[in-house]
Amino acid sequence: MAHLFRDLSLGHSKRESTPPPPPLQTKPPPMPTNKLTSTDLQSPLGQLASQLTDSDLRLTAYDVFLAVCRTSASKPLSTSASSISDSPSQNSPGQNHNHSPSSPALQRSLTSAAASKMKKALGLKSPGSKKSPGSAPGSGQGKSKRPTTVGELMRIQMRVPESVDARVRRALLRIGGGLVGRRIESVVLPLELLQQLKQSDFSDQQEYDAWQKRNLRVLEAGLLLHPRVPLDKSNNASQRLRQIIHAALDRPIETGKNNESMQVLRSAVMSLASRSDGSLSDSCHWADGIPLNLRLYEMLLETCFDINDETSIVEEVDELMEQIKKTWVILGINQMLHNLCFAWVLFHRFVSTGQVEMDLLYAADGQLAEVAKDAKATRDPEYSKILSSTLSSILGWAEKRLLAYHDTFDSGNVYTMQGIVSLGVSAAKVLVEDVSTEYRRKRKEVDVAQNRIDTYIRSSLRTAFAQRMEKADSSRRASKNQPNPLPVLAILAKDVGELAVHEKQVFSPILKGWHPLAAGVAVATLHSCYADEIKQFISGITELTPDAVQVLRAADKLEKDLVQIAVEDAVDSDDGGKAIIREMPPYEAETAIANLVKGWIKTRLDRLKEWVDRNLQQEVWNPQANQEGYALSAVETLRIIDETLDAFFQLPIPAHPALLPDVIVGLDKCLQYYVIKAKSGCASRNTYIPTMPALTRCEIGSKFQGVWKKKEKSQNTQKRNSQVATMNGDKSFGIPQLCVRINSLHHIRSEMDVLEKRIVTHLRNCESAHLEDFSNGLSKKFELTPAACVEGVQQLSEAVAYKIVFHDLSHVLWDGLYVGEPLSSRIDPLLQELEQNLLVISETVHDRVRTRIITDIMKASCDGFLLVLLAGGPSRAFSRQDSQIIEDDFKALKDLFWANGDGLPADLIDKFSATVRDVLPLFRTDTESLIERFKRVTLEAYGSSARSRLPLPPTSGQWNPTEPNTLLRVLCYRNDEAASRFLKKTYNLPKKL
Repeated sequence: MAHLFRDLSLGHSKRESTPPPPPLQTKPPPMPTNKLTSTDLQSPLGQLASQLTDSDLRLTAYDVFLAVCRTSASKPLSTSASSISDSPSQNSPGQNHNHSPSSPALQRSLTSAAASKMKKALGLKSPGSKKSPGSAPGSGQGKSKRPTTVGELMRIQMRVPESVDARVRRALLRIGGGLVGRRIESVVLPLELLQQLKQSDFSDQQEYDAWQKRNLRVLEAGLLLHPRVPLDKSNNASQRLRQIIHAALDRPIETGKNNESMQVLRSAVMSLASRSDGSLSDSCHWADGIPLNLRLYEMLLETCFDINDETSIVEEVDELMEQIKKTWVILGINQMLHNLCFAWVLFHRFVSTGQVEMDLLYAADGQLAEVAKDAKATRDPEYSKILSSTLSSILGWAEKRLLAYHDTFDSGNVYTMQGIVSLGVSAAKVLVEDVSTEYRRKRKEVDVAQNRIDTYIRSSLRTAFAQRMEKADSSRRASKNQPNPLPVLAILAKDVGELAVHEKQVFSPILKGWHPLAAGVAVATLHSCYADEIKQFISGITELTPDAVQVLRAADKLEKDLVQIAVEDAVDSDDGGKAIIREMPPYEAETAIANLVKGWIKTRLDRLKEWVDRNLQQEVWNPQANQEGYALSAVETLRIIDETLDAFFQLPIPAHPALLPDVIVGLDKCLQYYVIKAKSGCASRNTYIPTMPALTRCEIGSKFQGVWKKKEKSQNTQKRNSQVATMNGDKSFGIPQLCVRINSLHHIRSEMDVLEKRIVTHLRNCESAHLEDFSNGLSKKFELTPAACVEGVQQLSEAVAYKIVFHDLSHVLWDGLYVGEPLSSRIDPLLQELEQNLLVISETVHDRVRTRIITDIMKASCDGFLLVLLAGGPSRAFSRQDSQIIEDDFKALKDLFWANGDGLPADLIDKFSATVRDVLPLFRTDTESLIERFKRVTLEAYGSSARSRLPLPPTSGQWNPTEPNTLLRVLCYRNDEAASRFLKKTYNLPKKL
């Protein structure tokens, strides 16, 4: 116990029950707590029911000490007063110093040459030099001398004046004269002192009265209030003694004589003191009842501490303790009670002197190891009661500090923590394993030390968390007027993270000696505390806000840090820390962020869709709206999508790559929705193609031919107009407007590449992006919109082409071309108006889609040309001589689109005019050959069933020189008698509709 001496440093404890504290360079400062007094830490040895003060008990204990030492040998007691002239004794005026020869026990010479066996047992080392008891602080060198006898040392340690010492010794000499053949424990010492000393032995009446009252109260405490042998209620002696003592306390009796008062007192006292406790000895029981004996023994054990240095044990403790143990016969003390009392005295001294001398604590802990052995060896109920009280007091004191050790310990005094933990655990183990009846009954396999440490960690961390919570709230309130103040839970997460690191570095290494997963339990506790707050917070979030994201990110970081500490702490455990990790269910902060972002995305997309609907309803598709010829709604839609992407990547979240697909899919659907709405209602190719009239045959040589043709032309026009009447009233579906729609869809398709490149750029600036995020086919992410744009442009391009040819130019195509005489109704009017439309198209549509639209117009023109030739109705008829006119007109049509090399490529023209080119030779072929070819291909198509009667081939619309219906239609429009006869005979076709 090196700290017990001023000139030694820490770290020399030899105790084996607990590991040594970390070495320190200098003697540590006192703990920053108020020094505990005896009132702060009540004695567990029991409170006396009498009015005896600590001074009364000390003087009585000294009386007992002198008595037992006096009778240990035959020589009289003596003290060398001359050698202790500077001792803290108080001589009464006129005191007569009578010094009798000393007993060997008290006069034994004191030496410190050899190391104390007791100090070795307690783990203490002796210092090289030490101020002796009896030398006053600050006294000059040579003025004071060391006590030379045990009796002298005890008197000084118990602060007994020499006059009192001399008076007691004189009385003991007289008492000893009557103890012939008897031991000191056979007498009642206070009674004998009252018998031997009278008023004249005292300096004044006041001292005498105080002395008499003390001894009477001792008799009251030992025989009436706390007797060794329980009193019978009917015992007359107890009633008589109580009356005598109460009367004497009011009116002192005359002592020092064998008068009636003393005889009555002696009779009552001896009647009670001589009652047997079941043993065969003749001892008187006056100071061996609990708690009087324990309190007296406590006073004796306190003398082991140097009065000049309250934290140090005297060098002569072995010899002193040898004499103190001789009081056991009077006080009823045994080795078990001695071990328990001494453990308490050591602990109490550590506490009452400011908790600075750790060796006192280690010595108390070492003494508790002896107590633990005793506890296992006995089931004495009285001992168990004192044991429980003492250990509960020690454990209560320790746990008051350990259940909130963050408030108790800091970097300045953390060195004391190990000793306090060890002491508390030692006390708890004895209480649970040897005192607890429940434990003994069930014989549970309980690791007491680990359970207690677990409790301390969880309790202290919960307390510390609550303090951090309050601190974070105060910090938030203090910064509420500052820009962008941190949310409370974000502040708390940071503080809890710092607390966890501090715990791991400072406290866990100490606590790990008793709990293998100290750091893991600590972070699991913090995780649980923060979980209560963050889950409540998450349940109340309704939208994505900067504060919400900040808190959730802070919570996610905290959780990762806590789990990391737990995993590192459990690396050597049996289960790899699985039990601790199970205590830490995830906060799901990332999931909460993802859900909030998904809600944010849905809100944005819903707004975008509403915007698309509203703006498309207002869109007029004006070609002059901007220079590029795009619809304003398309430009705005792309702008909002761009802003949405920017806003998404500006969200302060860690998972942009993970949530990006949701954004892209949503935007893709919105753009697809725009494309679908933009092309809806614009009709299609089939909308504009007129219905083919029924088959007829030509009326050869009729003088009314021109009249019939005029009527049929009027009927044809009426039928065609009814098919497209719905398209004439809405200006938003005009050719320029349709071209704007085409431009807009083409622009959106082109912007897909730009959007995808911008997304990659955003990703490169994301803190959480990884390499695989860039190689994940981002260019294919927009899957719906590009396909919808391609399909939309195709539909609108065909709609424009067929609308121009079959609707806008129907008056020169369907109603004019080759009606009546082919020579007088050739293709020139159609080509003129078609050319004007081509100029409008060229000026309106984007150059990247211009070729496509003009190609579609050429295809529509070819389809219209063939439809006039093969399904033009009864108003048209062609002779073989007309074939040249038709071929020339067709060449003129192709030349319009070739435009001397400035129009469509020749190969493209050849490709899409191939059908017309293949069919035109039929108009040059003679009628008989056409009829034979028709019969042959029909028989080939229908087989032998067609020999008796040729079936009427259906209209397929796929014109081909080898297709029966195509051949049949050439015959129907052949202005030839043979053709008319064949059609009349074979199918009975009419000459008019």
